[in-house]
Amino acid sequence: MTFSKTFPKTVPGSNYPIWQEVSLTQEEEELVENKCKQANFVLMDEAMEDAKQLAIKHGINSDENRTAIAISLFEKQASHVVFWKENKAKEKFEKL
Repeated sequence: MTFSKTFPKTVPGSNYPIWQEVSLTQEEEELVENKCKQANFVLMDEAMEDAKQLAIKHGINSDENRTAIAISLFEKQASHVVFWKENKAKEKFEKL
């Protein structure tokens, strides 16, 4: 199932936009998913390191607490696949 998003396209002389649907190809969708996965991997790695530093700073010795901190940091920083796909669709729309 391909990802698609609808964008408003302004029409000169009209107050109402025309809505244009932009779909990603299977290749574009896979490329965006892979970029997102790589970026999320880097973000999770950074979150783990940050959680480790915070745990040391605050004397938290439990691995569970460090993991919870890392997950919280990751969730704050991570972008979701849909966001990345929407950005790719918007790029395609703006090129039209």
